[in-house]
Amino acid sequence: MEYGKLRCNIETLLNERGISKNQICKDLDIPRTNFNRYCRNEFQRLDASLICKLCCYLDIDVGELITYEKP
Repeated sequence: MEYGKLRCNIETLLNERGISKNQICKDLDIPRTNFNRYCRNEFQRLDASLICKLCCYLDIDVGELITYEKP
């Protein structure tokens, strides 16, 4: 049975704000390979600490960062 999926909107948010992936990874001390998985929506689990860092850095709510797509 298909339950839908979560989509991370990082790429869109960064583009809207003119922030590079290199800059945010450096500022938040995030490994670029892990960050790229979130950008490509190729993650299996969400890291709560990373989500908090991103929400704080971008000054957004979790719902703006992560959305649920129905099947």
